[in-house]
Amino acid sequence: MLLDARDVKKTYSRGHQVVEALRGVSLSLERGQFTSIMGPSGSGKSTLLHIVGGLDRPSSGTVKIDGQRIEAFSDDELSSFRRRRLGFIFQFFNLLPTLTALENVALPLLLDGQSITRIAPKARELLEMMGLRNRADHRPDQLSGGEMQRVAIARALIADPLLILADEPTGNLDTKTGATVLELLAKMAKERGHTILMVTHDPRAASYGDRLVTLRDGLIESDGAPPARVPANPAAHSSPGHPHA
Repeated sequence: MLLDARDVKKTYSRGHQVVEALRGVSLSLERGQFTSIMGPSGSGKSTLLHIVGGLDRPSSGTVKIDGQRIEAFSDDELSSFRRRRLGFIFQFFNLLPTLTALENVALPLLLDGQSITRIAPKARELLEMMGLRNRADHRPDQLSGGEMQRVAIARALIADPLLILADEPTGNLDTKTGATVLELLAKMAKERGHTILMVTHDPRAASYGDRLVTLRDGLIESDGAPPARVPANPAAHSSPGHPHA
């Protein structure tokens, strides 16, 4: 078992009001599993992803990744663990505008003190795997939305992470480009054995995973098979203003 989160609770204070974002969630993931999390706004899905990713701490409960209790880490230990053992993919890509695609991919290892000379061959290999061989020296403003998201996926893979966390990875993409990204994630899990935990609001996106967990009011409402995959219909969902692949 790669992830074992037990009785995770998270409360926030808003003035005199206490908000229970998570009310005792237990979730385990096997290696190589692609799990989607869905739920209405305020259900706790992003909070859970942030806690599993060490971006936030639970009010109570335990979170074990590869047998290590990350909620008990110091801030420095947690930062190091995130950088070395976890990969993150966000809705808005979070690429640094002044860096090239290759430098953005290399960034987690650069922050860990490694040299670009040492990292560059692996970064180029990952960009090639993403179909971006000729985009290595382009900055984000020279890339389409789909290309930026594939750079972000390559960046998430650079440190050979134990777990990849994706927060609405297709939320800023048109249907056709989003389907390409989701197919890539599914292939990474099936063929390369990556473990992926993805938050999404879209049942179509969730259908690419092996498992669907639904949250409501800070608790797990259901846990089972995802919906059957429906072929994308780009003409029905895309618009001229959306970024493409």
